[in-house]
This record gives sequence, C-alpha cells and structure tokens, in this order.
Amino acid sequence: MSRNASDCLEVRVTAGSREEADRICAAVVAERMSADAQKIWPITSTYWWDGEIRQAEEWLLLLKTTAERFGELSLLVRDLHSYEVPQIVAVPLAAGTDDYLGWIRRETSLEPRA
Repeated sequence: MSRNASDCLEVRVTAGSREEADRICAAVVAERMSADAQKIWPITSTYWWDGEIRQAEEWLLLLKTTAERFGELSLLVRDLHSYEVPQIVAVPLAAGTDDYLGWIRRETSLEPRA
C-alpha cells in the first residue's frame, strides 16, 4: 500500500440521466481530468429544493483524479451539468496500491506525454 495517497481524490457527482452521465464521464476522461469514470445506477436521492423535500432517481459518477486537477474538473462538470447546483464533492483517498495511485497521477498529469 502507498503511504502517500493524499493528492489522489475520488470525485462524486450525481447526474439526472444516463445521457448526462455518459457525456460528463466521456469529457472528463478525454480531457485527462479523470483517470477513469465509473457510473452506478440507480441511486435514489432525497433532498430539499425550493422549500420542498424531493426525491429523484439519479446516476452516481465516481471520478479518480488528483487535487491539482480538481478545480478544472469541477468547472468542466458544472459546464456540462443540467442541475442548477450539481453535487461535485471530492473525497481524499486514504490509501491505495502504489501502481493504482501512480496510474491516476500519470493519466491526469499536466506534464507532456512522450
């Protein structure tokens, strides 16, 4: 296990449709802002909106990135998202295998690729 995973994040985003989920996942991976993107469906969210408790079926996206890329990733997701206030939260990875964490760092690096 890696002793230093503190720069690696799992970003959790919810989307209202499969099409939106597909569009967001494809864009963040294509732009190398996320090393991978996983989609989980269905999830049910219960939340306050406009003074009412609401419930919606959504897609949960799990995006692997680094702290360095989080700002750009969150801006891109916001641009592509249909929600007025999309869920975009990052959870630091406490630990992981050296090869997996290295892969996340390489795939999202701002350094030019050979």
